Order: sequence, then C-alpha cells, then structure tokens
Amino acid sequence: MKKEKLNGKDLMNVGIYSAIYFVIVFVIAMLGYIPIFMPLICVIAPIICGIPFMLFLTKVKKFGMILIMSLIMGLMMLLTGMGYYSIIVGAISGLAAEAVYKSGGYKSVVKAVLTSGVFSIWMWGNFIPLFTNIDQYFSTRQDYGQEYIDTLTSIMPLWMCPVLFIAAIVCGIIGGLIGKNLMKKHFVKAGIV
Repeated sequence: MKKEKLNGKDLMNVGIYSAIYFVIVFVIAMLGYIPIFMPLICVIAPIICGIPFMLFLTKVKKFGMILIMSLIMGLMMLLTGMGYYSIIVGAISGLAAEAVYKSGGYKSVVKAVLTSGVFSIWMWGNFIPLFTNIDQYFSTRQDYGQEYIDTLTSIMPLWMCPVLFIAAIVCGIIGGLIGKNLMKKHFVKAGIV
C-alpha cells in the first residue's frame, strides 16, 4: 500500500482548524484569571473545542494532520507563556490520536469521538508545572498577586493532576459527541459512519 504524503490542501486545513481551535482555547483560558476556573479549563475547552475538532476530522484522511495540529497547539501555548510541557504532551497525545483515528480507517465515527478525547490530553500538559515546579510557574506570574497564587495553590493540590488528565479525555469525548451530533451531515458527506 502506497503511503500518501500530506499536500498543500491538507496543511491548509491543519492551519485553518488550528487557528480556530487556538482562538477558542485562548478565549476560554482567560477564565484562568479567576483561580476557581483554572482547573475547569480542562473541562470547558475540550467540550467546546470538540465541535471544530470533529469538523476538522472530516478533512483528515492522512497520517500526520492531527499530530501537526497538536504540535501547533503546544507551540502556541509555549509562545503565550505556558511552558514547553504542552509540546511534549502534545507530541505524545497527537501520535496516539493519529493511531486511534487511523485504526478506524479515517471512516469510523466512534474512533473520531475517541480521537477527540485522546487529542484533548495536550491541554493537560499546560498544568504540569503547577504540580512539578510551582515556584517557577508563579515566578512569571507575580503580577497576579499573592492572593491569586495562594488560592490557586490551594485548589490545585497534587491529586488534581490525574483528575485533570482524566477530565481532559472524558470532556474531549463529550465534545466529540456534541460535535458529531451537530455535524451529522458533514460526517455523512465525508464518508464517516
């Protein structure tokens, strides 16, 4: 079987949907300025972003598109000051999401929904510094004030790390289901059943 290479149209789709996805994530991330909403980003963003991500999957027919989008998200987080963990986690979750979607031959709606959940793990990467190196994390956020730092530290104990990981996956699946239901005709048109 001949391996198909990504072409200009594929990369353009990756770029367009990455931009849409990032804008939504960025807007939702603004909620993080209120400490109680910080952990909820791993809930809200995967659900809302599941809609454009599922539409993106109707365009994915070649290996690499999901991985590139995941790496773009990690790079954008690095550029907005969230650190490099989301690139590392994004590379791993992007490859895993690629494998899941490819295992359904790019035609399984069940695999598409699961892919949405696996892809959403990259968001969890943004929170790793809160659990591994909190002093460095807050060293670039001193202007938030000590009250913000104390509140966020108290609502993000170590046990929240696996909770956010699971929340990203589950909420990504929920977002995928919502996206699938909202765009049934796009899935039928793309031959995804």
